[in-house]
Amino acid sequence: MQYVKIKDAIVEQIESGMLAAGEKLPSERKLAEAFDTTRVTLREALSLLESEGRIYREDRRGWFISRPTLKLDPSISISFRELTNQQNRQGKTQVLVSKSTLANKYASALMALAPFSDIYQIERVRYVEGRPVCYVVHYVQPAIVPNLLEVDFSTSLTKVYRENYGLSYGKTQQRITTTGLQGDIAHALNATAGTPALMIECTNYDEQGRIVDTSIEYWRHDAVSIESTITR
Repeated sequence: MQYVKIKDAIVEQIESGMLAAGEKLPSERKLAEAFDTTRVTLREALSLLESEGRIYREDRRGWFISRPTLKLDPSISISFRELTNQQNRQGKTQVLVSKSTLANKYASALMALAPFSDIYQIERVRYVEGRPVCYVVHYVQPAIVPNLLEVDFSTSLTKVYRENYGLSYGKTQQRITTTGLQGDIAHALNATAGTPALMIECTNYDEQGRIVDTSIEYWRHDAVSIESTITR
């Protein structure tokens, strides 16, 4: 099939170094002309490359060559800053929302809260090499970490808990699924609606077994890989 041949030709250029990580591809019109094909066939090839994580699309900007993935190990508790530093990547976190609010249905279910419970809601975007790759929504128990919104949590919540409240996690439950980016989350990650994403739900307990917080992470799928070592 022609779209497979186009996809293989672009892969060859990526693997040979002719197309560098982070480089923008020519416009779809120019690519269609270069491969002497239709835009429909070209988009089939680009969609296949996107599904494999080799390229990504930014809304209204075009297609780009993916950088190496950031490796996550679900069995290890580590902050985003520590993770990027360990892998010699440039990481940054931007706080978009920080407020006290009533728990919504989603947060109540994840944290086993009573109706009309107060929570802190924090929403942040994580960047790698200046590219927004992850949107995180945190729901936090005010009774366990009071006045949290007055503290600088632009880097690491776990560090804030430890240094300001003497609090450490005792257990974490995780659920990893796939989803499509939508609405404000897609916009914050410069993605088009429906872009594939990895969704990680984490519920964190303190050493007394209380739920401290829960987080929902939406990762652009080409930017992250799950890797873990199991010793038997």
